[in-house]
Amino acid sequence: MNEVSHSLDRLAAANDRLLATATALSDAQAREPSLLPGWSRGHVLTHIARNADGMVNLLRWARTGAETPMYASAASRAADIEAGAGRSAAELFADVRNSSAVFAAAAAAMPSDAWTAQVWALHGPAFPVFGVLERRLSEVEIHHVDLVAGYLPGDWPEDFLIEALPRVAESFAGRADVPPCVAWAEGAKDPFRLGPDQAGPPPVFVRGQPADLLAWLLGRGDGRTLTVAGGGALPELPPWR
Repeated sequence: MNEVSHSLDRLAAANDRLLATATALSDAQAREPSLLPGWSRGHVLTHIARNADGMVNLLRWARTGAETPMYASAASRAADIEAGAGRSAAELFADVRNSSAVFAAAAAAMPSDAWTAQVWALHGPAFPVFGVLERRLSEVEIHHVDLVAGYLPGDWPEDFLIEALPRVAESFAGRADVPPCVAWAEGAKDPFRLGPDQAGPPPVFVRGQPADLLAWLLGRGDGRTLTVAGGGALPELPPWR
C-alpha cells in the first residue's frame, strides 16, 4: 500500500528530527517546563512514547479483530506519564526511540486489508485504523514544538502543514465557544471559517503564513505575526480539541 509506505517514511523523518532534539537534552533540561502547562519536557517525551504504545494497541485491534483499547483508561494514561516523567534524559530518549520503532514495525507488518478496520481512541468517534498514521505524525510534530528545545512551528514540513491546517481549522468550525472568524493562509485558495454556523456578529478576518496560523490554532503560538483585517484584536480561541 503506497500510502502506508509514504506515511511511514514521513513519520520516520519526523521521528529522526525529534530524536535529534531529545538526545541533546541533559537531565536538568529534561525536568524544565515544556509549552504544556504543568508538564516538563520529561512529561512530553513520556507521553510521546506511551502514545506510540497506544497506537500499537489500535493496530493490533485492527489486525486481529480483538478489541484492544488504546489506553486502559484516562487515569492510567495520566499515571503512566507522571511515573515516567522524572527519568534521566538517556532513559527518556531510549523510551521514545524504542516505542517509535515498535510502532513503525507494527505498521509495516499490517496486512493491506486491515487498514480499513474501524477502531477508536480514548475520545471521539470510530475511524479507519489507517488514520493512526496521521495521528501519530501529528503527535510527533506538535509535541516536538512543545519541548521548547529549538524546533519551532516554522520547522514543520510543508506536507504536514498542508494536511494539518485544514483538519485543525475544521475542528473549530461550528463551535459555539469559538468567536466567528475567517482564517486565511498565505498562498491558499480558500479560507477557513471558524466558529458557530448560525448568524451572528460579522467574522474577524485573520491572515498569515500557514505555520503561524496552525500554531495559533493549536495554542502553540501567540499569533503576533498574524494580521487582522482593519487592525483589530486577534480573536482569543478556546483550547484545540
